[in-house]
Amino acid sequence: MEQELETAIGIRIRGLRMDKSLTLDDLANASGVSRAMISRIERGEASPTASLLARICAALGLSLSAFFAEKGEASPLARRQDQQVWRDPETGYMRRSVSPPGTGSDVDIVDVEFPPGARVSFPPHAASSGMTQHIWLFDGEMEMTTGETVYRLLPGDCLFMPVSEGHVFHNPGNTPARYCVVLDRRGR
Repeated sequence: MEQELETAIGIRIRGLRMDKSLTLDDLANASGVSRAMISRIERGEASPTASLLARICAALGLSLSAFFAEKGEASPLARRQDQQVWRDPETGYMRRSVSPPGTGSDVDIVDVEFPPGARVSFPPHAASSGMTQHIWLFDGEMEMTTGETVYRLLPGDCLFMPVSEGHVFHNPGNTPARYCVVLDRRGR
């Protein structure tokens, strides 16, 4: 199953790159990810980390949610068992795309389970300019760094931040953190 997902991720990236008439070098320059790594991902030889995949998606004009959205007929309902799930191979964080695919909405909702001690950094990236997100914590604790500011989130807290500024997600606790990301692409 894991190899199938790696292969599907590679095929999806290559297809999106080709649809936009981008060379490997074009995508590498736009994303800040090396040409060699993108090529390995496209061939299913490497599984991208959350940070790498987010940078590639931003360069392709997509959120991670839109990237993982299943093709098919649009429906206003996305049943839990049909929602796309992806686990970051580096940290083990798991993200589930909650939003129904194909609706044309500029808002994506993602459910995340973040392991204790895990940290994921998303560097500033101009391709995400105008996109914003709300991080709404349900369980555990999170330290969110955006720019130079560190916020400590406890259950029920919600943090708003621009996506393009770069940020760090860190679970300093000894239990998993669970939160919702509400991503808004309207400003793009």
